[in-house]
Amino acid sequence: MSTDQRPLDSLSRALGSTVLVKLKDGKTLRGRLASYDTHVNLVLEETEEIQGDKVSKKYGVTIIRGDNVVFVSPAR
Repeated sequence: MSTDQRPLDSLSRALGSTVLVKLKDGKTLRGRLASYDTHVNLVLEETEEIQGDKVSKKYGVTIIRGDNVVFVSPAR
């Protein structure tokens, strides 16, 4: 596998950008990706919980344990 195709490269490119994070409990969070590690533990800033198309809660800075993450996607 070449160095530009490693699985965490997508997260590296998303640093500083807004992402959507789907959690195992069904919640969807949106925030700016501040940091991550090899276990996909994430730090989001300006975090909001999204239900449908609306913001239901605001959390600010949030640390998400990687084993709770279903997926991380760029947000619009």
